[in-house]
Amino acid sequence: MKKTMIGMLLHFLSVLLGILTLLVLIQAQDQSGFISIDCGLPEHLNYSDKSTTINYISDANFINTGVSKRVQVNITVLQQLEYVRSFPNGVKNCYRINVSNGTKYLIRASFYYGNYDNLNDPPIFDLHFGANVWDTVKLHLNVSRYTIREIIYTPSLDYIQPCLVNTGKGTPFISAIELRPLNNKTYVTDSANSVLSLHGRLDLGSVTNLQYRYENDVYDRLWLPFQWIDTKKLNASDYLLLQNDYTPPAIVMRTAATPVNASAPLLFHWNADNVTDQYYLYLHFNEVEELTQNETRAFNITVNGEFFYGPMIPGYQVTDTVISSAPLTGAARYLISLSKTENSTLPPILNAVEIFKLKDFSQSETV
Repeated sequence: MKKTMIGMLLHFLSVLLGILTLLVLIQAQDQSGFISIDCGLPEHLNYSDKSTTINYISDANFINTGVSKRVQVNITVLQQLEYVRSFPNGVKNCYRINVSNGTKYLIRASFYYGNYDNLNDPPIFDLHFGANVWDTVKLHLNVSRYTIREIIYTPSLDYIQPCLVNTGKGTPFISAIELRPLNNKTYVTDSANSVLSLHGRLDLGSVTNLQYRYENDVYDRLWLPFQWIDTKKLNASDYLLLQNDYTPPAIVMRTAATPVNASAPLLFHWNADNVTDQYYLYLHFNEVEELTQNETRAFNITVNGEFFYGPMIPGYQVTDTVISSAPLTGAARYLISLSKTENSTLPPILNAVEIFKLKDFSQSETV
């Protein structure tokens, strides 16, 4: 009888695990709330991107100005970059895109010149968000590169108006606009009128040198591989991972960077455009090695020599995210140092990092 009961229990647990695994896979593949607009794509066309399976539609129903053009390069580019919408007329041309007000969104605009106008002269223009200045777009002539601008924003209205602004340095254009709903508990700032503008999002332990996004990332964030000097890579043997609210992709979190010299700190830095700029820092950790009883990994984190957090003890197969509770400001350069504690037997690790610049969006959301 006991063996029968145990067998039934094991079977139940096996079925339950299968159901939970299926639910996780379904959630990871869910595009609910995604808005994916291929700018310049002919009105009657739509498609599922071959590499990401994301469903894209034409921008024809979101704007009534501009002209559709196709890029002129003979290399393989992302499908959503094959067309552009160009704006030869008017100083400011704006999209109107319906959203769910109160929902936090990752909003990404992509620009790929591809010599669509046969001028071999990429323009420079401004990107606005309603009446707010989002950024200046400077493009690459290099046919293998494209430019993105990304913000995290919670609209108070049921629509947004991203705008292309002619500054007299060439004709503005845009390749794609993508909106991804986020967890409202994440990427929180202490200012209601500010947005987070992406400065960098890096996969620090990358062993593939590949960029990852959806379906690896449920929020379709773009994770770029980073080759970090004086470090070596640690690689977990499996993908088991207990996630937090930020849910960085398992394929990113299963690798980590650690110093070649076990006594040395992990160091990285970035330069500010202006000393008054404000930055939010997100450090993502996961212990990828199963430590023995005699091993410990603990370290302190400093910013420009000032204590930031610690001691940090990454959990095994658990995502931990260390966040700047207030914006970093007042410096021309930010040096981040992770140094092992006196009693730690192992050097520090870091799996991934996100850096955002705070931008003032106190003007009207509408044009």
